[in-house]
Amino acid sequence: MAVSLYQIAIDCHDAPALARFWTQVLDWKIVYEDAHEIVIGADAAALPGMCFLPVPEGRTVKNRLHLDLSPDDQAAEVERILALGATRADVGQGEDVTWAVLADPEGNEFCVLRPKKTLAD
Repeated sequence: MAVSLYQIAIDCHDAPALARFWTQVLDWKIVYEDAHEIVIGADAAALPGMCFLPVPEGRTVKNRLHLDLSPDDQAAEVERILALGATRADVGQGEDVTWAVLADPEGNEFCVLRPKKTLAD
């Protein structure tokens, strides 16, 4: 039986705001929205997507799962994403790493990598 990644679910305090942030970061759009979830994706038929689920509690510890983004120009993308509302995050990565660690407006860490074309480079 084959399986594929359908969507990444993210618990959050302000689902509309966080969904808007990620649509801007990824140049995606909201493809479904109701009071219980907001789904974003490149297109309604393009998998995977991200689903934002409102929860009453805030984030309390470092993420156990995070997203890695691979831009064409790492420095330019970091600055663009910071302007959208991200912040720099320190998760103990050190000064000599080739990626930038950022946090979305609710504090969820993610990385902006150097340009990559395959999963093995």
